[in-house]
Amino acid sequence: MQHLQILLAEGNPHLRSLLCWHLQQAGHQVCEADTIRQAKTLLQQQLIHLMILDAELSNRAGLQLCHWAQRHCDLLILLLSQRGSEADIIAGLEAGADDYLTKPLSMQLLDAHIQALARRFRRSVPPTFLQYGELKIDLVQRRVTLAGEGIDLTPQEFSLLMVLAQANGDPVSRLELLERAWPDSTDNPRTVDTHILSLRKKLERDPRQPNLIQTVRSVGYCFGLEHFSCDPLPTPPKAAVSSTVSAPAKPSRDSDAEHQP
Repeated sequence: MQHLQILLAEGNPHLRSLLCWHLQQAGHQVCEADTIRQAKTLLQQQLIHLMILDAELSNRAGLQLCHWAQRHCDLLILLLSQRGSEADIIAGLEAGADDYLTKPLSMQLLDAHIQALARRFRRSVPPTFLQYGELKIDLVQRRVTLAGEGIDLTPQEFSLLMVLAQANGDPVSRLELLERAWPDSTDNPRTVDTHILSLRKKLERDPRQPNLIQTVRSVGYCFGLEHFSCDPLPTPPKAAVSSTVSAPAKPSRDSDAEHQP
């Protein structure tokens, strides 16, 4: 069985403990959550290959988290539920689940379903790091290096940078950044601007004329390294399950002369 990084979001503490122990014995790396808020925070802060999600988590809010994760995260979702009617299964799959299992379940059946999902994972392996010239973003260890030197980012700054970097050069609005990069709900777009200023001070050669994190007028921000002409970092050995993402082409946008964060 291929070893995966798994988020186990299960409200029953006894079942969660049992499943966690079983998955770790199978060689998987497992992090646990017992609330929607905690699960969403982990999804935003860690690279997850598979989320095993309790549909009844937080008064059946599990389906809402499933729908959110399917739209914003690159991962597989196995939904667990006490409800096994045809309508419940359809609702779970329509919410974005890749697979559905009813409780109680045997460990052998769980292993078989994870193995089937792992085969799909192997056909589309997500990157474990993003690399743009001298900048390297380690999605597993949540570390950033620039020209070989470590950059000290707060967890929130890293989440914001990761969302921008994974947008393939497309502009991302402030509201979308709030939804995808903030674990706690907030409706103040200026929160994004404050963190962008902090990121620019740490990553840009000249924060007053940013090249890495660019302002897109009337939209938000986009990520690009068009002005960084430097030798790429060496490719990691093939023994590690990883891949790199090349720097995106610069999209057409309004002038960045507008003085805003």
